Amino acid sequence: MVVSATYQLSVIIVNYNVEHFLNQCLTSVRKASQNLDVEVFVVDNCSVDGSLEMLKRDFPGVKLIENRENVGFSKANNQAIKESTGQYVLLLNPDTVVAEDTFEKVVAFMDEHPDCGGLGVRMIDGVGQFLPESKRGLPTPWVAFYKIFGLTSLFPTSRKFGQYHQGHLPEHEINPTEVLSGAFMLMRAEALEKVGLLDEDYFMYGEDIDLSYRITQGGYKNYYFPETTIIHYKGESTKKSSVNYVVIFYRAMVIFARKHFSGKSASLSSFLINFAIYLRAFMAILSRFVKRSFLPFMDALYLVTGLYALTNYWQKAGIDFPDDLIRYSIPMYAGTWLISSFVNGGYDFPFKLAKYTKGVLMGTILILVAYAILPKDYQFSRLFIFVGAGWTLIYYLLSRLFFHVAFKGRFRLFRKKKSFSVIASNEELERIKGLIRKTQPNAGAILQGSSGQLHQIDADELIFASKNYSFGQIIKWMSYASGRGIEFKIAPPDKLLLIGSNSIDTAGELYTLNLNALNSDENKRKKRLFDFVIASGFLIASPLLFFLYKSPPSLYRNLGNIWIGKRSFIGYTDIEMKQDVRLPKIREGIFSPADALEGADKALREKLNLLYSHDYSMRKDFSIVRKLWRNLDR
Repeated sequence: MVVSATYQLSVIIVNYNVEHFLNQCLTSVRKASQNLDVEVFVVDNCSVDGSLEMLKRDFPGVKLIENRENVGFSKANNQAIKESTGQYVLLLNPDTVVAEDTFEKVVAFMDEHPDCGGLGVRMIDGVGQFLPESKRGLPTPWVAFYKIFGLTSLFPTSRKFGQYHQGHLPEHEINPTEVLSGAFMLMRAEALEKVGLLDEDYFMYGEDIDLSYRITQGGYKNYYFPETTIIHYKGESTKKSSVNYVVIFYRAMVIFARKHFSGKSASLSSFLINFAIYLRAFMAILSRFVKRSFLPFMDALYLVTGLYALTNYWQKAGIDFPDDLIRYSIPMYAGTWLISSFVNGGYDFPFKLAKYTKGVLMGTILILVAYAILPKDYQFSRLFIFVGAGWTLIYYLLSRLFFHVAFKGRFRLFRKKKSFSVIASNEELERIKGLIRKTQPNAGAILQGSSGQLHQIDADELIFASKNYSFGQIIKWMSYASGRGIEFKIAPPDKLLLIGSNSIDTAGELYTLNLNALNSDENKRKKRLFDFVIASGFLIASPLLFFLYKSPPSLYRNLGNIWIGKRSFIGYTDIEMKQDVRLPKIREGIFSPADALEGADKALREKLNLLYSHDYSMRKDFSIVRKLWRNLDR
C-alpha cells in the first residue's frame, strides 16, 4: 500500500469456498470498474470448491493471492492491502453484488470530502430488505447493554436505545456514522497509512468495528452513503440464530472493549458481553427445542389421554385391565406410535396424511411383535392395541385437518405448487424454465414477467436474468418488490444455476441441476436412524468380532463416532462436498458410495456420489455396509 496511488481504487475480496457467489460478485465488480482505474485482489483462504480454477479461467486479470490455510478475514485482507496501490481501498465480501455505477459514485464522494476516511453504502439482503448493519454505532458499554437485552429491537429508531444500528438516522440520507460494515468498507489509503491495517487479533467479526473506530480516532469521519445500493446475501440477520455466530461475534466485542475502553468501562463491557454469550446461546437452544418439541408433546398428551379414557370406558363395560400394565403399557404404546410417525416424516412440513398412516401401521406392527414375545402374564388385549391404533390414526388425521384449516400458513396439509415469474428475454426465459423444471419438483406456473409491472406480479419467486438487465436495475427492482413475501434469484448467463436467498433467516443458496433425495428431512432422519441402530449392533457384537479386525482401536473409534452422530457409515469426504456444490452437506462417511466398486476413477466417483444423493434409500446403505463391513477399522 502506497499513498502515491497508481490506481483510483483497489478492490479486495477474501474468498473461502463460495465459488458461484464469487463469480457473480466479480462479474458485477468488472462492470462497475469500466470508467475507473481499478485493481482487483482476491485472497483465497485455501478453498477446495473450484474457486481457484474458476478465477484463473474466467478472471485472469484478478491479482490472486493463494493461502495454503485459512488465515482469517483480517490477515487475508491485510495481505492484499499491503500490495495495493489504489488511492482508495475497498474491502468487499464475495457474497455481494454491486451496481454498475457504485464505484463511480463512492469514489466521487470521497474525492469531494477529504475528511472522509471510510465509507459504507446502503445494503439489502437476498429478499430486498434493508440491512440495518449498513450503519452502526460504537458498541460502548451502554450501547452493548441495550443491544444485548433487546431494547434496541423494542425501540429501533430511538436515538438512545437504537444507537447500535443508528436507527434514528434516515435510511436514505447521507450522514456521518461511527461503524462501517466489513461487507463493503471503502477507505482512504492515506487514512490506513495513518491508523494502521486490520487488527489480526480478530479472526472473524469485530475487525470492522475496530478499524472504523481507529479511523475516527485518526481525525477522519466515516460516512453512510445510501445513494448507491448493493446486495449482501449473508447479512447479520441471516446468522443471528446461530449459536456459533453469537459466541464468535460477542467475543470479538470483548476484544474491542479490552483494547479501546479503560478501567470500569472495559470491565463492564466484558461482563455484559460474556453474560450475553451464555444468555443468547441458552435462548437459541431453548427456542429451537420448544419449536421442535411443542407439537410432539401436545400429540403425546392427547394420545395418552385418549388411551386412558378408552380403558376407563372398557372398565365400565366390565372389562378389567391390570393397573400396573395400564400404567406402563399406555405410555409405551403412545410413544411407539409417536416415534414411528416421526421417523416416517409425520412432523415434516407440509403435513402428509399418508405418512401418519404409515407411521401408525409400522408402530402397531412393532407393538404386536413385542406383545407376542412377552410372557402371558404381561399380555392383556390385542383388541386394545388395534382400537388404540385406530384412535391414534383418527386423532392424527382430524388434528392435521384442523391445523390446515386454522393455521394454513404454518401447518399446510398439501404442498402448494410454486409459481415463478422470470424477468428475461424470450431466449433466456426458455433456458431458465428448463433449469427450474429440473431443479424444482413442485414448480407450478413459470411466466414471463415485466419490469414495469412489478407491483402486479403474483408469484412465489421472481427471477432476474443478468444477461438481459444490469445489476443496478436488478437491485432497484428487488428493493421495490421487497416486503411482499416474494423470493428472488439471479440467473447468471450460460450457467446451470440460480443464485439467491429465500428469506432474511437463510444464507445465500443455489438452485443446481441435481435434485438430492438426501436433502429431505425424512431421509436425513432415516439415515441417522440407520447409523445409530447398525452402529449399536456392531458395538454389542464387537467382543465376538474383535479378532476379525487388524486395528480394533480404529474400529471402536469409527463406531463411536457414528453412534454419537459425528460420522456416518456412508457419506462423502469433506473435500468432495466442498468441490461439488450439488452434493448435500451430510456427515462424512467411513465409506463412500464409490468404495463398493473397485478401481473407480474421479469421474466415476462423482457420478456415483450424485446417484447416491439423488436416489438415497436405507437399502443402499445396508448393501454397502454388508459388502465393506470388514473394513470398518480403516
